[in-house]
Amino acid sequence: MTHEIAATPEGNLAVAMAQFDASQLAHQTLSTTAMAQNKETLFAAMRAAGISEIIVTFDGAGDSGQVEDIDARRGEIVVPMPDTAITLAQVSWGISEISTSSMSLSDAVETLAYDLLSDSHGGWENCDGAFGEFHFDAEAGTILLDYNERFTSSEQFNHTF
Repeated sequence: MTHEIAATPEGNLAVAMAQFDASQLAHQTLSTTAMAQNKETLFAAMRAAGISEIIVTFDGAGDSGQVEDIDARRGEIVVPMPDTAITLAQVSWGISEISTSSMSLSDAVETLAYDLLSDSHGGWENCDGAFGEFHFDAEAGTILLDYNERFTSSEQFNHTF
């Protein structure tokens, strides 16, 4: 019976969709695990360096976007970003294992910001774009995204007098 279903175009599509769904779920599970590891690693490095918060500002529009600034803070005071190297867990589509990559704390924060933007607001840099800030809070163990999306609006009025 399974052969008969798979032999039809609809059956082939159903099998392909089921395989894609399984791949998507596996990728999402690995990504969630990697992000949890990365947050733990990042916040431990921040606490060890005496950094309570890192603020990342970003801006994008017209199919281009970038991180504008990365500020490390100890309380309310801006401090230099330490030269600390950390290892991030990374996930690639179609690969069933988490890989790792060592980079500076600054590069790790930027990488995580881009990953989180892509995951939560894919295309944030397109058309009118978006801007905002990430707040990496070592004490609370949280990452807050303050996201502002731009859009063009128009209103049409027709009058007959």
